[in-house]
Amino acid sequence: MVAELTALRDQIDEVDKALLGLLACRLALVAEVGEVKSRYGLPIYAPDREAAMLRSRREEAEALNVPADLIEDVLRRVMRESYASENDNGFKTLCSQLRPVVIVGGRGQMGRMFEKMLRLSCYEVRLLEKDDWPQADSLLADAGMVIVSVPIHVTEQVITQLPRLLEDCIANRLKNDYNQCPDMWQKIQLIVIKIMSLGYILVDLASLKNGPLQAMLAAHSGPVVGLHPMFGPDSGSLATQVVVYCDARQPEAYQWLLEQIQVWGARLHRISAVEHDQNMMFIQALRHFATFAYGLHLAEENVQLEQLLALSSPIYRFELVMVGLLFAQDPQLYADIIMSSENNLALIKRYYARFGEAIALLEGKDKAAFIASFKKVEHWFGDYAKRFQVESRALLKQANDSRI
Repeated sequence: MVAELTALRDQIDEVDKALLGLLACRLALVAEVGEVKSRYGLPIYAPDREAAMLRSRREEAEALNVPADLIEDVLRRVMRESYASENDNGFKTLCSQLRPVVIVGGRGQMGRMFEKMLRLSCYEVRLLEKDDWPQADSLLADAGMVIVSVPIHVTEQVITQLPRLLEDCIANRLKNDYNQCPDMWQKIQLIVIKIMSLGYILVDLASLKNGPLQAMLAAHSGPVVGLHPMFGPDSGSLATQVVVYCDARQPEAYQWLLEQIQVWGARLHRISAVEHDQNMMFIQALRHFATFAYGLHLAEENVQLEQLLALSSPIYRFELVMVGLLFAQDPQLYADIIMSSENNLALIKRYYARFGEAIALLEGKDKAAFIASFKKVEHWFGDYAKRFQVESRALLKQANDSRI
């Protein structure tokens, strides 16, 4: 028996080595694809090509009696690695005439992400932090785009200060340079150049949009756009990620930026600032508060986390992972998100009231009312309930695979 198993395992090892060689070959080909895309300014994420390829590989797998889900899982993991490696080739510069980009808060996580992507696209990038304000004159005076990437609770304050600072910087430089120009024609040219310098693009990356957008429109007369990257800064790549944008003023001036983000591999979603914030009440404020309250309850009950994990099903483990993820991050960020609006508080209070209604069903042992409420929610989800059931299977399998 031992000899038979050993022989079979040796064959498996050889197959695994062959798989490694094929994976290395695929990654090398991906690197060549990345170079071509970089040269021609093509997005690294091509959803139609990806969908067609997966469809073909699934059909081919079934013909070989290989589970189609298996090959799709493998290919999706390989493609995720491929997207990350394509970043190494850099990206085509879509606005080569752009003056320097200044990222306010550029040493924060999201600021560093945008700095990385802009530098990979060969733009000149400068960082402006709180300690750099004494040098703000030299950093901002010739900026072509200013990106505000600071904590939510100070975003509007920083936006209010920046344009005035920029204008003061340009005015001071104009005064000094004007006095040093002996020729009147040179003085006129200098004035024109300095006035043109005011035409920078003002961008913010906050997870709330209406307040910052209104602040930017009030503070700056030039091009304005609001962005919200719907992903964490540790994602490593923008490929397949969603970036929300809210048009504000002179979209033709920043159209290249939206196209550049697509070249980086992201998917764009356009929405008004008001609609964005209404949706974020549910996606961020309510969800984060519910997770916070659940984590607080577990801690106050002094539950043995190790035992929960040992006894948990894949879906419950996944829920615990998401709760733990929240508490592994900056509490200031989540406090800012949850407490950013009175509307958030009103929504959370309504959620609290519905908890009370649900508890009343339990207290009254009203199983029929419970089932009726369940059916009501099921009807609201509609076809999405079945779709989410299918999607969840893949997530739960991955959660179970990573179990410790």
